[in-house]
Amino acid sequence: MKTNRRIIHIDMDCFYAAVEMREHPQFAHRPLAVGGASGRGVLTTCNYPARAYGVRSAMPVFKARELCPQLIILPVRFELYRAASKKVREIFTRYTDLIEPLSLDEAYLDVSHLRRPGAEIAAEIRATILAETGLTASAGIGPNKLIAKVASDWNKPNGQCIVAPSKVDLFMRELPVRRIWGVGPKSATRLSENGIETCAQLQLKDKTWLAQEFGSFGLELYKLCRGIDERPVQANRIRKSLSNERTFSKNLESLEACQQALIRQHDEMIEDLRQSAPDRKIAKLLVKLKFSDFRRTTAEMPGQKPDLKHYQQLLREAWGRSGEPVRLLGIGVRFAESEGSSEQLELAL
Repeated sequence: MKTNRRIIHIDMDCFYAAVEMREHPQFAHRPLAVGGASGRGVLTTCNYPARAYGVRSAMPVFKARELCPQLIILPVRFELYRAASKKVREIFTRYTDLIEPLSLDEAYLDVSHLRRPGAEIAAEIRATILAETGLTASAGIGPNKLIAKVASDWNKPNGQCIVAPSKVDLFMRELPVRRIWGVGPKSATRLSENGIETCAQLQLKDKTWLAQEFGSFGLELYKLCRGIDERPVQANRIRKSLSNERTFSKNLESLEACQQALIRQHDEMIEDLRQSAPDRKIAKLLVKLKFSDFRRTTAEMPGQKPDLKHYQQLLREAWGRSGEPVRLLGIGVRFAESEGSSEQLELAL
């Protein structure tokens, strides 16, 4: 792969839980999670001691307590996490203006214009974050966003991985298909049933076969398994929408499970609206689902108030189109066009 691009993906380690451990050092080495405290609630995230018991984000509280009875569960404190995120992003600006935040705890940085090695820059950024916030971050460095994001998960927590352009082919060939973004347990099982465990094996399949097996996602897989990603790091975009999306490590098997996840994501989105777009007029409300068979559907309605009841209505509508287990849930708003603007609004779910 010939390219001069150097992209860093920074991913904070168990961010909400890490911030709470910083605030409560007595819990630093104990299993800790952030999320709903009731038995019907779900977890937003958890620390690594909790993960050792099998506890995961988006897991119902009752299940987490069955796996880890001594689990400490703290309520979500958005103001605290946003303050930490703001500090981290300020550190990013010392190195580049080409920053594309993905969420409070991760972002892409394009450092192609800097003469220093990408790995050196990433290590310095991570050290600065630790020194100034007390939080650890992991990083992936690669020639595009896909490679950087996969690499950032390679040496977690508090580590980094670099994939040079000349090493992309080898890196992708040896990469397990389950490590590709978008490949969940069911698709990994389907690939395995066809004798496909690595990207090298997936590369032997043509577009026709992939499309037949996975629909439109199969065409994405054709490029992803080869490490192809030409998307630029998009900084300072005019926000046309705001959304909150989760891909679950374990599919949500029922409408009730989706409703529980919806409550958590709605709370986060409302806080994001209050912080980042308090004066923007809302035109539409949307819910997006991706099912276990990779089919997608979006339900939407006109409206200016992002009330939970409206999203619950949209969720029931979207769920009713399939009833299959859900691997991704997204909710969002489309902002009204500014006066005099004819641009079409798109929801970046």
